Amino acid sequence: MIDLENVTVTFDEFTAVADIDLRIDEGEFVTVVGPSGCGKTTLLRTIGGLQEPTAGRVRIDGRSPAAAQAAADLGFVFQRHTLLPWKTALENVTFLRKLADQPANEGDARALLRSMGLEGFEDARPAELSGGMRQRVAIARALHLGADVLLMDEPFGELDEITRDELGVEIRDLWRRERKTVVFVTHSVPEAVFLADRCLVMRDRPGRLEAAFEIDLPDPRDASVFGSRAFQEQVAQVRETLHESYEADARASDD
Repeated sequence: MIDLENVTVTFDEFTAVADIDLRIDEGEFVTVVGPSGCGKTTLLRTIGGLQEPTAGRVRIDGRSPAAAQAAADLGFVFQRHTLLPWKTALENVTFLRKLADQPANEGDARALLRSMGLEGFEDARPAELSGGMRQRVAIARALHLGADVLLMDEPFGELDEITRDELGVEIRDLWRRERKTVVFVTHSVPEAVFLADRCLVMRDRPGRLEAAFEIDLPDPRDASVFGSRAFQEQVAQVRETLHESYEADARASDD
């Protein structure tokens, strides 16, 4: 579904990511975690066609990211919700399909809002919603577009821990129903492990893939998973790899 071959992105003399080879299968939920500045967002933007690679190539179902965008097969959810403040929640959900000259289905949009716990808030504007509610609307908007691939860049980054956990459960449930291909960038190791089929660890100087962990947790996943030994052990494994990479980079910087 998503293939990256020797992808490198350079800004002037700074290399953000280097020599990335990656395949993400159709319907897979992949999380990307790593230290600040390691190139996670650059990698996501390159997959989505928002950033051109300096070298290598990206293919989404055999097409360029630009072609996938033109076919409305890519959906984006960012840390900031980017909702239109003058539109209602329902109007925001249907907006992208209208922008792409595709028919918007108000019934489906209402059902998505209902599935995100927003029944009764269809006519509310963003200023009338909490941060968690606004992110739910943004996620529903991306799903209503009908894209096969969802690219999510720290969508819970500005939320409190409890709301993040609740949204994580909801996103995982939505993914089980919709079976979209999801690439989800986060700074939170527990979040990365809870959500993923596969968790990718990045390191910097320059940004590259350090390790990949197949996540072995039961489905469906609810809040009880957070207290399980299997979850805690896998979080510890990912954290250990992150710390080892950080220490190795620090030593290299001192040399």
